[in-house]
Amino acid sequence: MRKLAAGLRAGCVLWGLALSAHATTFYVTLSGLGGEADYEQRFKMWAEDIDSSLKKAGGDANIVTLAAPTRDQIRSKFADLAKQAKPDDSVVLMLIGHGSFDGVEYKFNIPGPDITGAELASLMDKIPATRQLVVNMTSSSGGSMSFLQKKSRIVITATKTGTEKNATIFARYWAEALREPAADTDRNETVSALEAFHYAQRKTTDFFETQKRLATEHAVLEDIGKGEGERTPSAENGEGKLAGVFPVVRLGANAAAARDPNKRPLLEKKEQLEQAIDKLKYDKAALPEQEYKKQLTTLLLELAKTQEALDQ
Repeated sequence: MRKLAAGLRAGCVLWGLALSAHATTFYVTLSGLGGEADYEQRFKMWAEDIDSSLKKAGGDANIVTLAAPTRDQIRSKFADLAKQAKPDDSVVLMLIGHGSFDGVEYKFNIPGPDITGAELASLMDKIPATRQLVVNMTSSSGGSMSFLQKKSRIVITATKTGTEKNATIFARYWAEALREPAADTDRNETVSALEAFHYAQRKTTDFFETQKRLATEHAVLEDIGKGEGERTPSAENGEGKLAGVFPVVRLGANAAAARDPNKRPLLEKKEQLEQAIDKLKYDKAALPEQEYKKQLTTLLLELAKTQEALDQ
């Protein structure tokens, strides 16, 4: 048990070190073809909503939003990312639009030849950033899971399988989660991938219930590199650990601090501590109770000191 505890302590420290103060998050949002005016407008609006929230969040971020890009344009953007991103960086890919699945291959609908799930995975694999998040919000997006999943990559899909083919509304609520304080359930003014997933999933469920319609989409999350994804990620099923410590967007005071060069280092330290606490809580069952309490107390005291310095 001592070796296990020491390993978990080391894991927390290493995770914190990995979140380098100089790390950049690269965001790429792609909105595909709508096929008709109503969908074209929705997809564009949701993509612009996400773009606006990311730009307001401050910090060291590289944000690109492409409307109805061709496959060559997508390839070109990913080639740039492969050159720019470093191992300590993060990359977030968000897909909005229509998708298709023929039982074998998933495709994202764009002008000209569609791009496949296998090719998207290959493009992501070439990016050195070790922390990756893919949010596929298209119809049939569940069909892309087996292609996109990989160790250290979080994959969220709006549908649980490729056979859920109706146009989705998950993107509407994912965009909302990135600007809505209610999505920040732990009230730390940062919305994690897990928090955004839960918020958008809950809102999507509420939509179908309010409209008295049969739900045609069921979002899932996968972040261990295997399996079909879970609707309820938890320590019990092993899903959600990475997503819970992957910050997607900052809100309120955190966003303001991220725009202040003098406060940004303190903010980054605060976020590292919060993520170490979240990771420790996830691993609680594997630790002796006293060891867990000791580590938690140490982290909470350091977090309080850092928050006090930020508030000055």
